[in-house]
Parts: sequence; C-alpha cells; structure tokens
Amino acid sequence: MRDVLRRIPLFADLPEEDLDILASGACEESVAAGEVVFNEGDEGDRACVILEGEVEVVKASGAREVLLAVRQAGDVVGEMSLLDAAPRMATVRAKVDTTFLTIPKQQMDDLISSSATAARALFAVLLSRWRETDVRLRQSERMAQIGTLTAGLAHEMNNPAAAVQRGAGQLRVLLEHAGERYGEMRGSGIDPASDHRIEGLFSDSREPVRLSGIARMDLEADLEAVLDDLGVGDAWQLGPPLAAAGVDGQELRGALSAFPAEAADLVVRALCAKVEADTLVAQIETGATRLSAIVGALKSYSYLDRAETQDVDIRQGLDDTLLILNHKLSEIEVRREYPDQPAAIRAYAAELNQVWTNLIDNAADALVSAGTRDPTITVRVAARDETAVVEIEDNGPGIPDEIVGRVFDAFFTTKPPGSGTGLGLDVSYGIVVHRHRGDITVDSVPGRTTFRVELPVDPDG
Repeated sequence: MRDVLRRIPLFADLPEEDLDILASGACEESVAAGEVVFNEGDEGDRACVILEGEVEVVKASGAREVLLAVRQAGDVVGEMSLLDAAPRMATVRAKVDTTFLTIPKQQMDDLISSSATAARALFAVLLSRWRETDVRLRQSERMAQIGTLTAGLAHEMNNPAAAVQRGAGQLRVLLEHAGERYGEMRGSGIDPASDHRIEGLFSDSREPVRLSGIARMDLEADLEAVLDDLGVGDAWQLGPPLAAAGVDGQELRGALSAFPAEAADLVVRALCAKVEADTLVAQIETGATRLSAIVGALKSYSYLDRAETQDVDIRQGLDDTLLILNHKLSEIEVRREYPDQPAAIRAYAAELNQVWTNLIDNAADALVSAGTRDPTITVRVAARDETAVVEIEDNGPGIPDEIVGRVFDAFFTTKPPGSGTGLGLDVSYGIVVHRHRGDITVDSVPGRTTFRVELPVDPDG
C-alpha cells in the first residue's frame, strides 16, 4: 500500500512514517461508469486517490451542471471538504469504470497533525483547487445572472409588447368603423366641430378611468337609463364603453336632450366609436411607455457606452434593478424609503448594480422558499456625512446564528444544492469592500434580515 501511495504525486515526497499513517486505514474501492462517488452537500468523510479510470467534478447551478474539472489516475478527489471541514461543494461522478484508494478522514487528520510536510503539500493542492473552482464558478455565475435577467426582461416586455400589437390591430378596424359613424352623423347635418351642443363631448380625448366595480356598474346603469330616455337603441351595448371613458350621464343628457331620437342615436354611436379609439390609443401609449422604461432601465442598469466610473444616483440604480427583477417581485410588496434629494456617489455603477441584484434576488428567494405571509422587501437609502447607506431588508425567516457569520464566504450558501453557487454575496463583498472601499454587513433575526451597504461618496477622495 505504501508503494502505491508513493506513486501518487501529492504524496510522493512524504517520509515513510507519513505514508504509514495514510496506509493504515486505506482500502481499494471500485465504481462503475456513471456512478456517483460523492454528492454535493454530503459530509466529507474520506478522500479518494484515483488508481485507474477517470471522474468528472460537477456543481449544480440551477437546472444545469457546471463542469469544474476532470480527474484521472494519480489525482486525489474529495480532500477539500476534509481540509475545510465543510460539506462537499461539488459532485464527483465516474466517467468510466474507476478504481480508488480510499483514505478515511481520520487518517488525513492524523497526517496533517503530525507532519508539517504533508500539511504544506495538501495546502498547496487545496489552494490550487480553490482558485480553479473560483474562476470557473464566477464565470458560470455571470452567465447564469445574464440568463436570469434576460428571462425576466422577456417576461416584463411581453405584456406591454402584446398590448401594443393587439391595440394597433384593433385600432385599425375601429378607425374604419369610426369613420363610417362620423360620415353618417355629418350626412344628417350634424357636425361636432360647429355644433356647440355636442362640441364638448367630442373635443377632448378620453382615456380609461379607474373605477371600482360597484362605481362602474352604477355609471353604466345611469348611462343606459339616459340613453333609453333619449330613444337610443342598444343602450346596454353602448353604456359600458361610455362608462369606461368616464362619460357622465347628465352631461350626455344635457348635450342631446334637444336632438330628436334618430339624431341622438347617430351622435351617441359616433361618440362611442371615438371613446373606444381613444381608449385603444391610451393603451398603446401605456404599453409603449412601459417598453421605453424597461429599455431605459436596462441601459442605465448596465451603463452601456459610459466611463468605468461615474457619478451616479443610488436611488436610480436601485429602481432600475427593481424594475428588471419585477418578475420575481410580483407577489412581494416592495417599499422604498428614499431621501428627497439625489444620493449621488462616484462608483463603478454597473458593478454596484450587481450588488443590488444579488441582495434583492436573495431576499426574494428567502421569502418565497419560506412561504412568508405578507412578504415584504424594504429598500432604504440614507446619506450620512461623506457616506451613502443602503439597506435591503426582508421579513423572512432570518439566517441562523451559527451560519450568519459565513454568508460572505466564497462557495458558502444557505440554499439547497443546485439552487446557488455560494458566490453572489462573495462577489458583492468584493465589489463593495475592495472596489469601493466601503462595507457590507448583515443583521438577522427571525422576521427581519437586513443587509447594510455603506459606500463613500468618493472612494478615491
């Protein structure tokens, strides 16, 4: 067994007594192709030396797997969780039939405790693996975040885009109908532009009004009664569109009371065609405005075609982030507590928006996964001396005391395996602390978790 270990590069320079420690508990183990050796999230109980075969090291990220490495004969796998005293951060799976030399955790602990040479060798491997994993996962995290934002934007843009398309198609038909109605009205000698009795009904564009269900029903009933009194047919069909545009029944009665029933009918039908067209135009404008706001928020969020650092208003960056993440916040109440004046700082704006994305996204996930009643996220901004302070607070279950101190550690996550890489808060910490010379802290109790970000107004000042 000692000779086998001596052929492994990691153990090649260890003295005989160190090899004896490892060999005392080692045993051979074989797995078939496709079989899992370690599962992500499992407790680290052994390391494995690959004698023959090949394995792949993968980490779940959402619905996909990220390939971290492929290990072959002579490599050691599973040692990181032993040295770090943490759950397995990745899954190891055999690519082909593979034979291992399994070394229990106790032998590894004894070796590190008794041999400085072994400790240095294992530390070098751990550091190399850590850097390799960090690079791959950070790239994967960036791509996953882009995918999430893209899916969210597609969802946010779909409704207003569909409304614009649908409204434009309906408006074309309605304008033809309105032209016919106006032609019939003018053919009978009635012209809204010169008849002072009905000029007010047609002069202004009418947009949809917000009414409660009861108020709308009352207005429709009143309009139908007025139309019946005026001798207008199909009052039950004409009342709802007039009510939706906020036409007042008494206003209508006053304008048309002097008209014979046939003329009043022509005027009302032309007016209905007009208010329906106005309503569609208003819907198209609303959809186009929404699309424009989303595109503007995306450009501001990413700070395209701008200098790397610039003066930014933190409030705007938070609002842009909330808009882009709106698809995840639809069932969550979002409260904004902003100062009236701009909270301006000099910053790497696009990177800072990554911080807001990570913090708000994590808060939303915590609320949804816990099934929190009346879920709420509060976003606060305050300016103190030469520092801007941002707080992202949620009313979720909180972070347990035993792990709250590790939330900014790389690869550490409170989410189940496959739901997070454990890099979001680590990336946020680096952006705030190292890039902006600020600070980020967390305070958590059941029912309230607050991430607090402090940023200097001028990090170079």
